[in-house]
Amino acid sequence: MSEAKPGMRKPVFTKVDQLRPGTSGHTLTVKVVSSKMVLQKGRTDGPQIRQMRIAECLVGDETGMIIFTARNDQVDLMKPDATVVLRNAKIDMFKGSMRLSVDKWGRVELTEPASFSVKDDSNLSLIEFELVNVVEE
Repeated sequence: MSEAKPGMRKPVFTKVDQLRPGTSGHTLTVKVVSSKMVLQKGRTDGPQIRQMRIAECLVGDETGMIIFTARNDQVDLMKPDATVVLRNAKIDMFKGSMRLSVDKWGRVELTEPASFSVKDDSNLSLIEFELVNVVEE
């Protein structure tokens, strides 16, 4: 064990089945099951590359799967069978279901192939959540 630098905390890794609506700051190691481009717009010609790409990727670990929304450069890393570490990921709600995403405050990085196999019969993005207003008394 190497000494951690002051101020640096060792990330606590979350498992897919621990993800809940409205939570953020997750670090997960997941395998990419599939990736589907859902939006590609912008021009690649001209002086500046202004392109926007969004892919919906099914990712998972040994506890379950969830849809990860990859944006722009993240799309290139999300190849099927790749193992990635999602740092500071958050849960977005889309039509009542959970999606995982990493914004500019987080990172997506390729890592060593994981030894686990994805639990493919438990997709958290298929669970529909009902938004309920909680009244504080």
